[in-house]
Formats: sequence, structure tokens, C-alpha cells
Amino acid sequence: MRKLSQIILLLFLHSLLVVNARGQDLNIDTLSQNKDSIDNAAMEEFNRKLAAVELERKVDSLKKATLEAQLLELKTTDNLQKMDLIQQLEAIKENERKRLSDKIAQIDSLRATAKGYPVLGFKKDTLYLIYSKMGAVSPQERAINVSNKIKQLYEDDFLIDDSIRISKVEDTYDLIYKDLIIASISENDALWSGNPIEELAENSLQIIKGSIEEGREENSWLKLLSRIGLVILVVLIAWFAIGLISKGYDKLLLKFDNNKQKLLKDLSYKDYTFLSVDQETQILYFFIKFLKWFVYFLLLYITLPIIFSIFPFSRDWANTLFYLVWAPFKSLLLSIWNYLPNLFTILVTYYVMKYVIKFVKYIFQEIEAEKLVLSGFHSDWAMPTFSIVQFLLYAFMFILIFPHLPGSDSDIFKGVSVFVGVLFSLGSSSAIANMVAGLVITYMRPFKIGDRIKIDNVTGDIIEKTLLVTRVRTIKNEVITIPNSSVLTENTTNYSIEAKDKGLVVHTTVTIGYDVPWPKVHQVLIEAASRTDMIMDEPKPYVLQTSLEDFYVAYQINAYTREASKQALIYSSLHQNIQDACNESDIEILSPHYRAARDGNMSTIPAKYLPKDYQVPHFNVKFDKGNDK
Repeated sequence: MRKLSQIILLLFLHSLLVVNARGQDLNIDTLSQNKDSIDNAAMEEFNRKLAAVELERKVDSLKKATLEAQLLELKTTDNLQKMDLIQQLEAIKENERKRLSDKIAQIDSLRATAKGYPVLGFKKDTLYLIYSKMGAVSPQERAINVSNKIKQLYEDDFLIDDSIRISKVEDTYDLIYKDLIIASISENDALWSGNPIEELAENSLQIIKGSIEEGREENSWLKLLSRIGLVILVVLIAWFAIGLISKGYDKLLLKFDNNKQKLLKDLSYKDYTFLSVDQETQILYFFIKFLKWFVYFLLLYITLPIIFSIFPFSRDWANTLFYLVWAPFKSLLLSIWNYLPNLFTILVTYYVMKYVIKFVKYIFQEIEAEKLVLSGFHSDWAMPTFSIVQFLLYAFMFILIFPHLPGSDSDIFKGVSVFVGVLFSLGSSSAIANMVAGLVITYMRPFKIGDRIKIDNVTGDIIEKTLLVTRVRTIKNEVITIPNSSVLTENTTNYSIEAKDKGLVVHTTVTIGYDVPWPKVHQVLIEAASRTDMIMDEPKPYVLQTSLEDFYVAYQINAYTREASKQALIYSSLHQNIQDACNESDIEILSPHYRAARDGNMSTIPAKYLPKDYQVPHFNVKFDKGNDK
């Protein structure tokens, strides 16, 4: 009957094992190993398989106990049955070894990334870590429960350390004080620690006892008095150090005041003084004062953690104070260290692009110097085109660098970029129009630096061309800045573009009365042009009769010159020579508003050109006697 009940119990446990393990792979080696972190799914899978293995172990333990009991009840003559029971026992032991080996392999696979929960002593220091659950209690709950019980023992004024003992209960070793179970050590805990369960229980017991004893010693009156003495000593040392720093600061200032004329000189370049001695003195005073307060802060920062670390209850304050300053500094250093690859990428990109731009600049300089000739590409296009290519290369470089800038992927950085772009597009419409006009003007080639041009009512020489404006110097040395958009929309007259090769035609108009023969006027005007400096002999000057007015004939003298930028001087000289030549040839220049009566009026020709015996004519009055009655 006893054997039948045992067999039924074995079958029931076996059915539970089958139901619990259904749908699960019992091969522990197939667990995935995540080297970065242990997520909840992996830990849940581990706990489910561990529960199945534990259930299998309980079944094997019960079966083993049944077989051992049957083996004891057998008679010595039942050798065959005895051998069969022994073989079954050996199979169970082999399963036990395999199960233990599989569990160790599974734990080893999770050891590098598994999170352990600390058991804390009275000083909030970590005594040991718990990795495995026990029954329905998670590792974190186990660690909290053990920490609370250690605190309870520490607060027990009647605690006897030797009363804490180890008790083996079924498959665990319990740490017990009177009726209080402080902690339980399971086989899984031993496997996680890598030590036998008995050794782990003993080590845990000694650690807990040592923590409680250390806590009691830390809070003794003698210890308290010694800590107060240490605090006073630290304060006195800090006060003495502050005094030394203050005296050193005063002596440094005194020595500096006595020798500043020897030590300092005006920082200047040519005639400009960047910093005078007084300004340098103020800057150095500021840095010395800043250094003093920095040393004070550093001394305070060192002193406070030392004082806080003396008392157990304030040691967390020391860590917090240290963390407040060190954490940002550490974060900054780590950020710099982590940013070094991006910084290296930015530097490599910059220097590669820098030398590419230098090479491109060299090519365009060769084109500008006409050492390298490209068909259809004018030399004066070289540097403007280089500016465009340089801008595009720098824009491309910025596109490559932008993803590596710190904070480039943040929403704030993106928002600022959009805001700046909107401001640029709203406020730079006229500037962009001028830039586009500047590019068009560059490749239209209506003028170049040094050309004498006329734009609207402005006449002068081109002294500067940029993407935004064109600057013209007039003959009165007035520099006029004209936006390129205005240059593009207005008519532009270039006096210099053909002057060097074909010559520029200068021309002026003279009105002569009908009483002078036109061949004589032509000859006189051509003679006047030939006398004028900077007028070309070939092609020869020529005269055009532009109109026949009511009182005079308009004669236009045309002559060629290569000096387009000296037109004012040429015209002035030409007008003088026309006056002289006409006077010499006894020709009066009658403008539209000049009228002369010959009777009784002197000639308009200057006296030096008139004969010496010249007499002003008298008024003539004629009477017709035949009609007088």
C-alpha cells in the first residue's frame, strides 16, 4: 500500500512536470545571450526554465528517496531487483549532475549582463548581491527584506552576535537569529556566487555580523568624540590655509605694484596701441583676484567632503557634494572624448577641402594670367568664377560637416536654423537681387576695372566690382557706389572698350553763319583737331554738317583718340583750338543766341587777330532822293 501511494505520487508529480514544461524547450543551451543588457523577456524565460528544472529536481529527489527506501527493504537474496534499483539510482544521480551542469551553463551565459540587487548595511554600503529569485519572491524583494532585517538587528540593543546561526532547511541554508530568519541561501545563490552553498552561507553570516559590529563601533561615544576632534582639526587646517592664501595674495599684489613698470609694456603694433600698461594692470589684477577666489572655492570644495565623510550619517552628503561638481565636469570630459571622432572627421574634411580650394585657385590664377587658355573662357572671368566655385565648395564642406556638429540633430538646433533661414530670406531679397545682377554683369562683360563708362547720369572710371555693387570714380574724384541691380537695368556706355584698338571718336558742334563757305569751315575745324594733343593722325578727323538752321549751319568735328579716360582734357583743348583756328581764318562763331549787326558794330574776333588799321565801321544811312518830295 505504501509503495502504491508512492507510485501514484510520482505519477502526479510527473504529470505536473509535463504540463508545466509543455511548449518550452528544456535545452538550456538554446537561451539567447544578450551582451548589452538583460531585458525582462529574457529574465522571464530564464525563470520559467529554472522553475521547470527545479520541479524536475524535486521529482528526482522524491523518486531517489523512494528507491533508497525500497533498496533498504529488499532482502539480501534479491540481487537482480537490487541491481535494478541501484541502476535507477545511478540514472537519477546522472540526471542530477546534468541538471546542475546545465544550470551552471545558463547562469554563466547571463553572468556578464545580469543585474544584481544589493543587500545594504546600516551605512547604506553594499554587503553582497542577490541575482536569483526564491519561489515567488523576486531578487529585488529578497535584497530589500534582508536589508531591513539587518537594520532591525542593528537597532536591537540586546543583540548577541554569536546567537546568529546557520540552519539547513531542506534545500536551503537559513541565517537565523532566535525566531527571525534573516536570509535564506539557495543552490541558485551558490551557483551565481561560484562557491559551495555551505561556504556561501558562512560568508554571508560573517559579512552580516561584521557590518553590525562595525556599525556599533562607529556610533560609540569614543568614536564620536574622535570624529568631533577630526572635524575641528580639519576646520583649523582650512582656516590656516585661508590665512596663508590671503597673505600670499597681498604680497603678490605688493610685489606686482612695485615692479609693474619693469614687467609690463604697452602692447602695440606700429602706431596702434592694443593695450596700455594701465589696461594690462587691470586685467592682471582681475586674474589674480579670480585665482584667489578659485583657490578659496577649491579649498572649500575639498574641506566639506572631508568633514562630511567623518560622520557615517553625512557620508552621503559628501558623495552628493562631490557629484554636484564632478558630474558636470565628468560629463563635459566624456562629451569631449566621445566627440573626438566627429571632431577628427570635421578637421579632415576641412583640410582636404582647404587644399582642394587652393588647387582650384591656382588653376583660375593661371587662367587670369593667360598662361592657361580655355576656348570661350575670358581671362577676366577667372576670379569671379573662382569666387562662385569657392562658395559652392565651402557650402558642400558645410553640408558634410553639419551632421558632425554637436547638437545638430536636436530640435532646438533645427528650430534656430529654420528661424535664421526665414530671417535671411525675408531680409535679403534686395541683396540677392544685387548678387544675381553682379553674376550676370560679370559674364556679360560690359566693362572691366579701369574702363571709362557712363551709367545713367554717372560718368567715371570703374574702380571696383563686387557681387553687390559697382564703384565709379568721376573726373572730380567723387566715388559713387551703384547697386548692381541698377547697373543691370540702366543703359551702360563704355568709352574704353574700343579705344585702344579702333579709337574713341570725340566730337563737338560749332555753329557758323551762312556767309562763310563750308569748305573753309571744314578745313579750319580739321586744322583745330590736328593741333589737339592725344588726337590720332589716323584715322583722320572729319567734319559732318548736322543741320541747316534759320541763322546758321551746324558743323560737327569728329576725331579719334585712344585716351578715353582723358576726354574732358581733350574736349577742352579741342574747343580752344577751334576758337583759335576760326579767329585766325577770320571766321566768326555765331551761336544760336548771338546776333551781330555789321553797321556800326565791332567784329567779334579778338583784337589781336584783326589788322592794325582795323576801324569800327560806321552806321550807313541811305536816302532815295528820287522819292523824296
